[in-house]
Amino acid sequence: MSGWRAEAAARGRAPGERDVRGGTPGVSPARHGAAAATLEGRSLRPAARMELSSAEGASTRFLGLTQRSVSEDLGCRRGEFSRKHYGSVELLISSDADGAIQRAGRFRVENGSSGENMDYAPGTWHRTDVHLENPEYHTRWYLKYFLGKVHQNYVGTDAEKNPFFLSVVLSEQNNQRIPQYHSILWRKTGTQKICLPYSPTKTLSVKSILSAMSLDKFEKSPREIFHPEIQKDLLVLEEQEGSVNFKFGVLYAKDGQLTDDEMFSNETGSESFQRFLHLLGDTITLKGWSGYRGGLDTKNDTTGTCSIYTVFQGHEIMFHVSTMLPYSRENKQQVERKRHIGNDIVTIIFQEGEESSPAFKPSMIRSHFTHIFALVRYNKQNDSYRLKIFSEESVPLFGPPLPSPPVFTNHQEFRDFVLVKLINGEKATLETPTFSQKRQRTLDMLIRSLYQDMMPDLHKGNNMLNRRSFSDVLPESPKSTRKKEEARQAEFVRLGQALKLKTTVKGDTTANLATTSFCKKEPWESQSFCSNFPHEVVCADSWGQSLLVSTDAGILLIDDGQPSVQVFDKTLQIKQMNVLEALDLLIARTDKGKDSRILVFRLSAVQKDIETKKVIRSKYDCRENKLERTKGCHLYAINTHHGSELRVVAAIRNKLLLVTKKYNSDDTSVSASLLSSPESPAEEFQYIREICLSDPPVVMTLVDGPTGDSDNMICVAYRHQFDLINESTGESYRLHHVETNRVNFVAAIDVYEDGEAGLLLCYNYVCQYRKVYPFSGHSPLVQPSAYDFHFSWNQVPYAVVCAFPYVLAFTTDSIEIRLVVNGNLVHTAVVPELQLVASRSDIYFKATAAVSGSSDSSSKEMSSKSSPQTPTAYEKPELPLPSLEGIKKTWCFVLPKRRSHNLNHLGSRLSNVFAVF
Repeated sequence: MSGWRAEAAARGRAPGERDVRGGTPGVSPARHGAAAATLEGRSLRPAARMELSSAEGASTRFLGLTQRSVSEDLGCRRGEFSRKHYGSVELLISSDADGAIQRAGRFRVENGSSGENMDYAPGTWHRTDVHLENPEYHTRWYLKYFLGKVHQNYVGTDAEKNPFFLSVVLSEQNNQRIPQYHSILWRKTGTQKICLPYSPTKTLSVKSILSAMSLDKFEKSPREIFHPEIQKDLLVLEEQEGSVNFKFGVLYAKDGQLTDDEMFSNETGSESFQRFLHLLGDTITLKGWSGYRGGLDTKNDTTGTCSIYTVFQGHEIMFHVSTMLPYSRENKQQVERKRHIGNDIVTIIFQEGEESSPAFKPSMIRSHFTHIFALVRYNKQNDSYRLKIFSEESVPLFGPPLPSPPVFTNHQEFRDFVLVKLINGEKATLETPTFSQKRQRTLDMLIRSLYQDMMPDLHKGNNMLNRRSFSDVLPESPKSTRKKEEARQAEFVRLGQALKLKTTVKGDTTANLATTSFCKKEPWESQSFCSNFPHEVVCADSWGQSLLVSTDAGILLIDDGQPSVQVFDKTLQIKQMNVLEALDLLIARTDKGKDSRILVFRLSAVQKDIETKKVIRSKYDCRENKLERTKGCHLYAINTHHGSELRVVAAIRNKLLLVTKKYNSDDTSVSASLLSSPESPAEEFQYIREICLSDPPVVMTLVDGPTGDSDNMICVAYRHQFDLINESTGESYRLHHVETNRVNFVAAIDVYEDGEAGLLLCYNYVCQYRKVYPFSGHSPLVQPSAYDFHFSWNQVPYAVVCAFPYVLAFTTDSIEIRLVVNGNLVHTAVVPELQLVASRSDIYFKATAAVSGSSDSSSKEMSSKSSPQTPTAYEKPELPLPSLEGIKKTWCFVLPKRRSHNLNHLGSRLSNVFAVF
C-alpha cells in the first residue's frame, strides 16, 4: 500500500484549543467502502518530520494524547477559502493633469492579501502552486489522442435539430498500459470530453457514450463518418478553443506619466526596463523569423526590426514592446504602436518611479480589447520586482494568487510567476461574454457548415456514413472486406499523421511538459510508505503518524518502516471509521444490513491493549461499545471542526438519528481527563432526535450554521436531488435537482467562503458549487447566486477530496487535480488500479501495477528560453514512482495539508508529497 503522507511537525497546540474531525464524514457504502466518502474541505500543509528514536518505545510511536501531529491539527479544520485572495473589484477613475475625469472602469485588483502574519522575508519563499491552468497537453484531446490513430467519428442531430459530432478512440495511457475510451462531443456550445473505462467483455455503443454526456434524445441518430478528410475539419473545431501561443503587450511608462499618449510616445526605455525585457525573453531579429510572430511583420520590417520572444513550458510567446515598435514624431497618438498593444488581451505596464508616485490605472489606456494589465515596478535598493494585477470585472478568477507582499527578489521565480499568471489570465479572458459568445457563434457556424456538406451523403447512405454501432467497429472486419477496411484505415492514419506533423511544425501545438518543466517539487510527488501490502483495504484513517486500516484480515495499525500490528481480528468488519485524537475516540460502522452498528472506542484503551500486547479484540468484545438505536445503520457523518459538541448523524434506511457528545472546551488537561474516563465512551453520547426522509440517503454531510445554535444542517443526496435538512426542525429544503436519467452521487463537500457555508455537490461527471446564505430564521436561502459555478471532470470519480486550493477526483485509474476557486485543471496523474484509502489529514490511496522498470519521472531542465522546444508527442504525466523490478506493488499517496486561510502562500511552504505502498 502507498500514499501521500504529510509529515508531522513538532509543534504543539495552543492551550485549550481543540477540533473535532473525522476521516470519512459522508460515505457512500456502495462505492469502495469508506473510500467514497464525502470529505470535508481541508488545505494542503507542509510540515517537518518528527523523528522518533527506537528507544522511545511504542507509546511515542502512536503520538500520545498530549503530543499530536500538527499536520493533523491544522490540516483538518473546516474547509475555508476566500475569493479575496484573488483581489477585489474596484471602480478605477483616471483624470488628466488638470484633474478632469477621462475614463472609468471596474477592475478586479490583485495586490497580495493584507493583514496576514508573515514568517518569511519578501521574495525568499519558493512556491509550488504556480501552475498553468487547463494546460493544452491535457485539453487538446483530438490532436493528442486521435490524430495519427485509428478512431471513429460520428454525426447526428439532437432533439432541437442542432447538429453534433462525436469522436471516440481507444487508447492506452503511457507505459501503464491502461486502455480507455476517449470521447469528444462537438456542439455549438463547446466541446465536452470524457473518459470511459474499457472492458474486453462489455461492448460500448455510441448511444451509451452520448448518454454519459447527457445526450439521450436525437432528431437523427448518429452515423459513422468514414472519410479521412473529416480529421481536418475536427482539428479546426478544436482550434477554436484558443491559441497555444501568446502575444503580450509591454508598455513602458516613465514616472509621472498619466495618459496612454505619453506612455506610447516613449522612444526608448531605461536601463532597468532593458534588464526586465532581457528577463522576459531574448531579442530576435524579425526579418526572416520563422517562429511564432504574434502578428508582427517578418518580411519588410514594417513593425520594427527586433522584438522579444521566448518559449515557456512549450508555449511560444511574442512580446509587443512599445519601444521596439515603430515610432512617429508626427503622430502623437502613436497609432502603429497602439494597433498592436491595444489589440493584446494582456499588457504588461513597466512603470518607473517610487511607490509614492502616481500609480498606473487601467482606465488610462483607451482599449476595448485589453482585459488584463500587469503592473511591474522595479526597486533598485533591494533588486526586487513588485507585481500588481488588474483584471476587467467580467474575467473569471485565475491563479496563481499573488503573495503578500507581492515582492520578488528571485528574478527567475518572478519571470516564471508572471508568465504563468499572464497565460492563465488570457485563457480566463476567453471565457468572458465578449469572447465566448463570438467563439460560440463561430463554432455553431463551422458545425452547421460541416453538417450541410455531409447532408447529401446522409441521405444517400453511401460508404461515407454508416449506422454501425461503435462496438461493431472495433472487431476485425469480415474476410471479404478486410483488405478494403485495412486500406481505408491506413489512409485514415496516414492523413492524421500528416495533419499532426503539419500542426506541430506550424507551432500550433505545445511541447511535452516533461521536456519543459521546472526543476521543482510538485505538491503531488510521492514516496514509499509500506510495500507489498497483502490485504484488501476496506477503509482507513490516520492515527498520528500511523494508519489504522480495516482489511479482510481484521483491523491493522501500519507505521512507516514498522511491522503492522493487529488491533481487532477479522470477526470485526469495519466499513467506515473516524479517528478523533482530540477526543480520544475511534468511531466505526461495522457489518452489513440489519447487523450494522456504530461502535465507539477510546483510543487510549486501544493503544494500551497494543502496548501491553493483550489478546486481540473480536466483535464479541465490543458489546459495551455499541451506540444505542444505531442498529441497521448503513451510513453516518460527523461534524469536522471546532465546536462545543461532537455531532453524529446515523442513517438507518430512510431515518436520520442525531446523537451528540458534549465536551468542555476550557479543559486544558486533555489527556488527564480522558484517561480517567471509563473504557467505553458509549454512555457519554446523547440521543437528540430522529428525522424521517422520503428515501435512504446515498451521500450525507453535516453543514455548520453561522451561529451553531439551531441552524446546523444535514446535506443528503437521494433519488435525483440534494436536500438540506435542518437539524433542529427536520425541515427539508431542495438544494439541487439533477436533470439526468441516471445519477451516480459521489460527494457533498462542505466549504466555507469567508465564514459563509457552501457545498460542492459532486455527481456523475459534474461538480457544482452552491452557496448557502444568508439564513432567514432557521431556513437557508438556496436560490441561485452569482457565486455559484460548476465544472466537469474528464472521468466519473468514485471519490472527491478538497485539499485547498485543490480539489481532487479519484477514478479507477487516475487522479484529476483542479482548483477549487474556478474548477480549472492543473494536473492529471495516471495511477493503475487506484483506490482511495483515507483522506482526513493526509490522503492515502493504494494502486497496483506490474512495472518492468522505473518510469522516467525526473524533472528535466527547461532548455534555453531563446530557442523553441522541439515539439514531441503528447503524453499524460504519471505520478513519479520509485523503481520497481518486475514486482507487482501496491501504492498509496498522501497530500500534506496546511491552513487554508493563507491560501495565497500555499505554495511557498509545501514540502514533498509522499507515497505509501
